[in-house]
Amino acid sequence: MGVRTGKAPAILALIMAVGFLGGWAPAERQTPSGYPVPRYVTLKFAKVNARAGPGEDHRLRFVYRKRGLPVQVVAETSDWRRVCDPEGQVTWVHKRVTDGRRNVINMGARPAPLYRAPRSGTETAAYLDVRALAALVRCEKGWCKVKVGGTTGWVREGALWGTSDATQCRPGRASQVPQRH
Repeated sequence: MGVRTGKAPAILALIMAVGFLGGWAPAERQTPSGYPVPRYVTLKFAKVNARAGPGEDHRLRFVYRKRGLPVQVVAETSDWRRVCDPEGQVTWVHKRVTDGRRNVINMGARPAPLYRAPRSGTETAAYLDVRALAALVRCEKGWCKVKVGGTTGWVREGALWGTSDATQCRPGRASQVPQRH
């Protein structure tokens, strides 16, 4: 056998890589920031302009008035982030007004129990009031550890807005009249 040269080794390597991936792999989108989309961030300031498009020249839709509000980045440019907020509104904010720290918010109709351990039926450590914010510590095996004040507790993943990895906004929400936060 002789040594092969040319494109055959590269094609063989590609075929082997695809085979090891089970025949398919989800396409990763490259973003300007290098971070995945969707992802959660928080609003850094108590007053954040929400715009109709990615730029100061786009119409001001409303102003967020809640520092630490979790929002989900669903698209981005090099300077702007298209975000989904806990009420399902989609708008654009400048990257400088966002922070990579993760918060969650109770959007339920009643206070949410925070459990002492990551399993149902354990003692309740505290309750997170409606519309109250908490810092997200981590999620594992369907449970998320959150911290509010000096208290930590566990909630089921998805029980608080900002704990689910799924995309939170539906298309077409950007044109609706928003409520202020």
